Formats: sequence, structure tokens, C-alpha cells
Amino acid sequence: MKGNFIIEGGEEFKRIDVIFNEHFKELSRSHIKKLIEDGKILLNGKVCKAGEKVRQGETIEYEFDEPKPLDVSPENIDFDIVYEDQDLIVVNKPQGLVVHPCTSTKNGTLVNGLLYRVKDLSGINGVLRPGIVHRLDKNTSGLMVVAKNDMAHISLAKQIKDKTCKREYIALCDGIFKDKSGHIETYISRSKTDRKKMAVSESGRVAITNYKVVKEYPLSKKSLVEFSLQTGRTHQIRVHCKMLNHSIIGDDVYGNADKNLKGQLLHSYELTFIHPRTNKEMSFEIGLPDYFENYINKLK
Repeated sequence: MKGNFIIEGGEEFKRIDVIFNEHFKELSRSHIKKLIEDGKILLNGKVCKAGEKVRQGETIEYEFDEPKPLDVSPENIDFDIVYEDQDLIVVNKPQGLVVHPCTSTKNGTLVNGLLYRVKDLSGINGVLRPGIVHRLDKNTSGLMVVAKNDMAHISLAKQIKDKTCKREYIALCDGIFKDKSGHIETYISRSKTDRKKMAVSESGRVAITNYKVVKEYPLSKKSLVEFSLQTGRTHQIRVHCKMLNHSIIGDDVYGNADKNLKGQLLHSYELTFIHPRTNKEMSFEIGLPDYFENYINKLK
């Protein structure tokens, strides 16, 4: 949808987000704020702020996709809800579950399961990714936060962008690390040789990962490592582990498959953020899944 309208006398001195909401009542104020932040709504041809006051005769231009009906079917998918309130849900995503529908996976995703168990989800990410603020790879398990309304979505997405949302992971990696802790800062982009992979590249987006070795298994030459994300690039931890020559065990894309595993031993075990409504810090921690724990026990 693309167009414009001129501010009339009765609209003068109102906030631009209020005026826009009066013209497009089907859009929430939080969604309109996101459109303004993304430069989809302009005042006199210029980027503006949601709280900016308008004057008679000024022009508001807009361009955005019209809301579409959700084209994803609810399904009874097995996953644990760790916490839920009116604004958000914290889930423990199992290994093997794709987060949202895509060209290769039309159903059987976390989103299908959420729609079966939850009445409302944020619509900011469109018809295939309702409520999804961040994601985990199919074979990465652990904690994720999902937004139930646009207000929560905007707040949580901003926390991730501003690096104030704390996300901690644990992985079993190949080899013994020379440096027992470190800070990795590179650029990551789509691989030029394999479009299904990501790779360290000078032309990519900045990717920052901190790591700390928590336990070593010298006889099997493996290390249990904690990772803290400052950015959230696709496959970030897996790519950085490959770069260090310490690929994650079971990672058949950036390392080697393990016949005893269905995927990489990478688990999102801790998640901390500020609640969008209460402004209170919330922190969640979840233990390792059984297959991960069993694999480590065999190393002992």
C-alpha cells in the first residue's frame, strides 16, 4: 500500500502516530511506530519520529504491506512453555524443530505449534513468522522468547538490537582450546560457494561472540564451552567455532555428522531480558536435553 494525505485543520498539532492511526484504524500504534522507525512513513518527504507534531497543510507519505490473513495452520506440536503472560511466551525449543515455515518447510514448525496453543501473536514479522523476535537453528535446542503483541515485539527486538538481551549458549566442541576464553569479532555473510551456508566475510554483517571453556575431556579431545552472543547472525556460533577449528560435535554443516546424534550439541540454556510492560528484568535457565547429557556422561 502506497499513498499520501494532507494534514487538515482539525488534525493540527497532533502526534504523527496518532494521526496515522486515525487514518488506518486496523494498524496498532506499536506497528505504526515500527513503520515510522523503518522510514515507511514520512513527514514532508523526510524521516520523522512517532511523537513529532504535525501542522495543517503538511504531507504524510506512506508505503507498507497491507496486513494479510495468516496462512499457517495450527498444529499440535510438542514443546515446553517455560513461562507465559499477556505479552510474551518463553519456550524450550527441542532439537529438530524448525522455528517458522519457509520454502522447504511448510508445516510442523514452532509457529504452527504456537498457533495451536496460543490465542494471539505479534503480527510484525508477517504471516509466516508471527511473534518470532529471534530464532534458533533447527537442530539447536533451548530457550526462545516469543511476542504475543506488537508492543512486546518492538521492545524485545530493540533489546536484541541494542545488545541488552542476554543470550547464553553451551556447546560441546571438537578439540582442546588453546585460549580458554576469548572474544570473537568478525563479519558474516552468505557463503559464495554454498548458499545454504554462512561464512566469515569482509563484506558481511558484524558478528560478535564471547566464549569460555567450562570443562575439558582430554582423552576424547573435546571441550564443553559457554558462548555469549552480542549479535544474532544466522549460524553465528557454528561459523565462529568452525573458524577456530573447533567445530561443534554433530554439526554436519560446519563440522562432521555423528551417527549417535541428530544434530549439533548446541543449547540455548539462559535468556535474560527486560519485560516490555513491567520494565523488570526476567531471567530463565534450562538444563541440557537428555541426549546432550548422555553424550557428555559417556565421555566421563
